[in-house]
Amino acid sequence: MTTPTDTDKFEQQRQEKLSKLEALGLDPYGFRYDDVEAAEAVKARFQDEQEGQRARCAGRIVLLRDIGKLIFITLRDRSGTIQIGLSKKLLGDRWAVAKLLDLGDIIGAAGQLGRTRTGEITIWVEEDGFAFLSKCLAQPPEKFHGLADIDQRYRQRYVDLWANPEVMERFQKRSAIIATIRQFLEARGFLEVETPMMQAIAGGAAAKPFITHHNSLDLDMYLRISPELFLKRLLVGGLERVFEINRNFRNEGLSRRHNPEFTMIELYQAYGDYNVMMDLTEELVSACVEAHVDGTTVKFGETDVDLSRPWRRARYADLLREYGGCDIDDIQAVREKARTLELDEADMDDAVVVNEVFEATVEHHLVKPTFVMDYPAVLCPLTKRSKEDPRYAERFELFIANMELANAYTELNDPAQQHENFLIQLRGQDESMATMDNDYINALKYGMPPAGGLGIGIDRLVMILTGVTSIRDVILFPALKPAGPEQS
Repeated sequence: MTTPTDTDKFEQQRQEKLSKLEALGLDPYGFRYDDVEAAEAVKARFQDEQEGQRARCAGRIVLLRDIGKLIFITLRDRSGTIQIGLSKKLLGDRWAVAKLLDLGDIIGAAGQLGRTRTGEITIWVEEDGFAFLSKCLAQPPEKFHGLADIDQRYRQRYVDLWANPEVMERFQKRSAIIATIRQFLEARGFLEVETPMMQAIAGGAAAKPFITHHNSLDLDMYLRISPELFLKRLLVGGLERVFEINRNFRNEGLSRRHNPEFTMIELYQAYGDYNVMMDLTEELVSACVEAHVDGTTVKFGETDVDLSRPWRRARYADLLREYGGCDIDDIQAVREKARTLELDEADMDDAVVVNEVFEATVEHHLVKPTFVMDYPAVLCPLTKRSKEDPRYAERFELFIANMELANAYTELNDPAQQHENFLIQLRGQDESMATMDNDYINALKYGMPPAGGLGIGIDRLVMILTGVTSIRDVILFPALKPAGPEQS
């Protein structure tokens, strides 16, 4: 383990090499380096029997072996690694520069391709193909085994990405998953849109917002907790299928499954309902599985999760009876169950008690994909009620690996009912934020078509498809407590 004193010594040595580079008339922070090819592409196209093959790569030095008149380097770029051979004979006057290289430096390397006696595909760099592109002054992780300290990895993602190849691969996969989602929806006629991230009224979900202030307007505003009400305004305007891959902000706790800034996709389809959204969700997630998972089973922590179709669809009340052992209509029995679970239910509304018991007794059983349907209507102020039983809302949540992944409704489009629901919702809010969105009510008065709406947590979807159990491992720069003196 390196100590602070060791670190100071190593960095001083690197500063001395930087000075020597400058003394040689070299800019240690380089210039453009054109026509670079990915390392893995070079290795893939190499043919042993073909002479005169050349390559031009650029990347970071992650392994360096100096054996006198030869230096062998492992160079890492976004695609992987390739071996670089530096020879005193080939480099001529540039050999003095090669002897000043350190782990972590970024270089360009161009020359003949060949194999070493050990069979390693190698670029034998020529004098005019050797470029110093950026000096690394900070000491890389010891022996280049990668950052092991989890907290340091999150704080120094700029090191984590190149020190731990599996991290680079995970974030490349995240980007590919989002691209698959876009392609899936665009093929079905959905239009990608953008809606405000700063809103005058915190609406669309029940959560505590972040508050900011707009100086020119002299107006307190909220970072959005959901784009829902703006997207549904677009349905009123005639954009019948819309989606937004958006950042939402909720001023709530941090955990392995929660980050205050997170990514969701929200979409709305005119003339649909929550059954249409259920089919769409299963097809969309399955398309991501097919494109980015080997098979239909993922390892999530210690649990094997089978994502094969069809997925289970079960009513909220039935699951409460199955796993909680109580009937949703027998509120005394539900409250008794809450007490046995040591939940402080005395001052809770009946619906809240029911949901607390549901979360405590049901959700940890939902490993395989399960659509939980027909939530109590009082919990769903933006949702159309069931025609068969208005006590329930046409809403589902999708659970995979004991984790909520998606939430969907048959959207409420009756302005009078929506106004009444907003009034009920506002009674339980802080007075400073208890503001009616009258413009949204006005929009509904113009007529919003019957519609289904869906939100899917992108971060959690990536967690499941990559098999990591902490949301911080799929967010490049997660929210963290301030670093202590030993970490800064």
